[in-house]
Amino acid sequence: MKDLKSLCPINVVEKSSRRSLGPGNLGVIMARAGVGKTACLIHFAICKLLLNERLVHVSLEASPDKVISYYNVIFADLVKALGLQNEHESKSLIDNNRMVLAYLNQSFELGRLRDYLKNLVEKVGFSPGALIVDGLDFAKSPRQVFEGLKEIAQTLQVEIWFSALTHREITETNERGIPYPCHLVDDLFSLVLLLEPAPSALLLKLLKDHDRSPAADFHLRLDPNTFLVLS
Repeated sequence: MKDLKSLCPINVVEKSSRRSLGPGNLGVIMARAGVGKTACLIHFAICKLLLNERLVHVSLEASPDKVISYYNVIFADLVKALGLQNEHESKSLIDNNRMVLAYLNQSFELGRLRDYLKNLVEKVGFSPGALIVDGLDFAKSPRQVFEGLKEIAQTLQVEIWFSALTHREITETNERGIPYPCHLVDDLFSLVLLLEPAPSALLLKLLKDHDRSPAADFHLRLDPNTFLVLS
């Protein structure tokens, strides 16, 4: 059986950056449409869930049933790729440690999310270590939204991962090398990753690494089907 920990991209990124994203911090995966932002985020989530960490997945584009179905498909691919022997036990870890919350039709509000998370901790006894926020439109969301999410991360001591949609025709980049649409809010983020297609692989590049400059040539080659790190 192959070792998930050594092949999971989030583990390799955190090892390469010498720091995990960490409680109170924001991280983002940027990519063009169809490259695999959501799949990569779910892969990150599964790796955390299998380590018995609790997580809330917040979707602004898909219903809870669709999100859970996506998790099941990616987990099934990992079972085949890694030859997991304890499939039932691993699936139970994912299901028991994950909550899925959907805000569809532009119903997302910081106050609603804050209240939900507070009730989850105080009334349900479910204290997440991480949030996945998928589908937030960086180009249309004001800075105050990200400041509010940063406040939630710090108050609840959770890390939050986002997806951000880039566009081939928009090449604007700030002086720190962070491209549109994260170029105006990257100071609020601790890790910024860029996912790009390449021949027979996906490239995951580290653009921002907390308070230090990442190695200029750092990137991971990922299997486009399993999102596992290629040797």
